[in-house]
Amino acid sequence: MTFAHPFLLLLLLLLPPLAWMKGRHGRESAFLYSSVQLVKGITGITRSRAGSFLPKLRWLALALFVVALAQPRLPEGEAKITASGIDIVVALDLSGSMASEDFTLNNQPANRLAVAKDVLERFIDRRPNDRIGLVAFAGRAYVAAPLTLDHDFLLQNLQRLNIGTIEDSTAIGSALMTSLNRLRDLKSKSKIIILMTDGQNNAGKVPPLTAAEAAQALKVKVYTIGVGTHGTAPYPQIDAFGQKTYVQIPVDIDENTLRKIADQTGGKYYRADNSANLNRIYDEIDRMERTEVAVKKYQHYQELMEWVVLPGLVVLLLEVILTHTVWRKLP
Repeated sequence: MTFAHPFLLLLLLLLPPLAWMKGRHGRESAFLYSSVQLVKGITGITRSRAGSFLPKLRWLALALFVVALAQPRLPEGEAKITASGIDIVVALDLSGSMASEDFTLNNQPANRLAVAKDVLERFIDRRPNDRIGLVAFAGRAYVAAPLTLDHDFLLQNLQRLNIGTIEDSTAIGSALMTSLNRLRDLKSKSKIIILMTDGQNNAGKVPPLTAAEAAQALKVKVYTIGVGTHGTAPYPQIDAFGQKTYVQIPVDIDENTLRKIADQTGGKYYRADNSANLNRIYDEIDRMERTEVAVKKYQHYQELMEWVVLPGLVVLLLEVILTHTVWRKLP
């Protein structure tokens, strides 16, 4: 058994001298007699032990309360939490063009967002000791999940993201600034943003290169990924008969800006033009951004305070009952 506040046990050393001083001083007489002859006729009086026993009960209760204040507890075991010291925010494009089906998933045609989410899930699973957050953007940028080690919660929020939930357009600068706001006040060994987009910045109030300057000042490394094949890509549409058809739309990724963002912040630009390539990009980022894992230990305790307070209350209650019943005395 241990105590949360063991120094409070020193108060127990004060109880014996206080009890001795109180017993030595005694209490003032309730009645004063001018002569002992007035009580001479009272005989057969025996000495009662109540005068010494009842104060002992009160001092015992006080001692138990002091022990309770020291917060006794029983160690039950340790819990270990590991953290790498790397904080990562993933900024994911949800603009309408991410519905283009120029990728494959499980050997079937799939849109860019579905493949990006699948690859990102595996990346998160490989980084159990990193705090990872999620920013979703299109015409605006929103925090989809704060930085967390609870990756089950993170994956649930990732699955909720769909095209059309945010007004269409591509606000790359806003996405970077929203991601930076999640990282700016954190004390980490390394801060990283992974930004995936398939277009050009055409919305938001913050130019992408201005956001890159802010990232450089905050020592945040930005990895940029241009998602989409070269040339044109099949974009699904529903015709007047409710049938799914495809039209070819141009792939228009601002690679020059994405490359400048990465170079300015010490990151790297990647072009993901197919599913296998996107997987390799995340594998490379995973290998490059590694650091030693820090382990934090937390001790679990079973609190025993109530098991000391309750006996103290019982002893105090017993002293009060005996004082007013069996060993009642004159005032």
